[in-house]
Amino acid sequence: MSESTQELRRGFGRLTVLGVILVVAGLVGLVYTAAATLTSMLLFGWLLLIGGAVGLLHAIQARGSNFFWLGVVVAALNLAAGVVIIAKPEAAAEALTMFAALLFLTGGVFRLVGSAVVRGPQFGWTLIQGAFDLLLGIAVLASWPSSSKYVIGTFFALALLFDGLGLIATGYGGRRVMGLVSDAMDNEAKDPGTPAPGTTEPDTPAPGATKPVQPE
Repeated sequence: MSESTQELRRGFGRLTVLGVILVVAGLVGLVYTAAATLTSMLLFGWLLLIGGAVGLLHAIQARGSNFFWLGVVVAALNLAAGVVIIAKPEAAAEALTMFAALLFLTGGVFRLVGSAVVRGPQFGWTLIQGAFDLLLGIAVLASWPSSSKYVIGTFFALALLFDGLGLIATGYGGRRVMGLVSDAMDNEAKDPGTPAPGTTEPDTPAPGATKPVQPE
């Protein structure tokens, strides 16, 4: 097995390990949704802070351009939002939960109306999606603000879970493909005279057969 093949197998193995970690974190988040909500809001706040700081540095470096003040304003808004979210993660979760519920409500209404008006080939599926979004938005709003303690955390945990499953599938599939390729290469190295699949050996004369004489 070549060094590049081994490195690829190790890379796919690391992807699998990362996927397992994400799956475990997602399952833990589904059990402790309140902690997952708080953790996700704090991570969101720190990401806004880091993004605002980086954006401010880029704006300072490009202070001679026409987009200097726009970059400064965007960076300042990110910094301010990050500070507010980190200082009051519960209030930020309540606001974000309200926003998510309104998105579900509007999306569900638009899907229901669109499916009833258009009646395309995906009519049934669009109708089910719209009804699900509408019911989910109503359920979140009906129990708001207490729903803010578990809605964001549940979404965050589900995202970790499905991302982890995707990484596990990618890593396992990649290692399996690399194993098949390495096995084929080893077999070819052991028996180099074996013709490749789909090819035939040149015709050889049978024992005792005479070679035809070309007419002069």
